[in-house]
Amino acid sequence: MRSFSRQDRRRYQPVTRKIRLNGQSTSIRLEQAFWDILDEIAAGEGQATPAFLSTLQSEVLMLDGEPVNFTSLLRCACLVQLELRGTNAQAFREAARQVARAA
Repeated sequence: MRSFSRQDRRRYQPVTRKIRLNGQSTSIRLEQAFWDILDEIAAGEGQATPAFLSTLQSEVLMLDGEPVNFTSLLRCACLVQLELRGTNAQAFREAARQVARAA
C-alpha cells in the first residue's frame, strides 16, 4: 500500500502544457506522470510530443469523430502503453523460461 501513498508528489502534480494540435492552440492539463509517459511514447514514435498528440487526435477524428474528452483519451493511451510494457515483459519472461528449460 505504501508504494501508492509514498510516491513522489511531483508525479501527481497537475501540469498544463500549451500546445498546437493540428494548427490550433490549446492547453492540456495532466498529471506529470502522464506527461512523462506521453513524452516517452512520442520519442518512441520519433516525434515531439505535440506532433504525436496531433497525430493521435487526427487518427481518432478519422476513426470515431471528435473525442468526448481528449485528456481522458490521453490517460487511457498511457494505460495502453503500460499494458503493452507488461505484455512484452511477460513474453520476455516466458521466452527466458523456455530457453532455460531447453538448456
